[in-house]
Amino acid sequence: MSVISQLMGNEILDPFLSVVNKCPVLNTPTDWKETPEAHVFIADLPGLKKEEVKVEVDGDGYLEISGERKALEDKEAEDRDGKKSEAEKWHRVERFRGKFSRRFRLPRNAKREEIKACMADGVLTVIVPKVEEKKPEVKRVEIH
Repeated sequence: MSVISQLMGNEILDPFLSVVNKCPVLNTPTDWKETPEAHVFIADLPGLKKEEVKVEVDGDGYLEISGERKALEDKEAEDRDGKKSEAEKWHRVERFRGKFSRRFRLPRNAKREEIKACMADGVLTVIVPKVEEKKPEVKRVEIH
């Protein structure tokens, strides 16, 4: 048990979780890998629907993944009659809520007009195809 937990009596306050939840980099983990054909971004966005996420590329060549995790609405605390339930009490809230945004500078070889994104099971995958690199021709010079 941490010293803070001992002092606070397991209160909802957890300094580490507070930092994680306020930092968009920590609350939206994203992997970026490069294959011979594309740059692939994979972001964990559990609990979000594709309609709640935006993927954009700006004129400066930045890929931005953004959205908002809505706070639990009062409706969830209401019983079947539409009355607020007094029996429910939150003991811990650790899941991030609020707006998030991640930006990545795309490399020069990115085909910005052909970017595709898909989302399944809370995982967003963005595929940025690469421009084929033209290998310089080797010209043989005859020696005289």
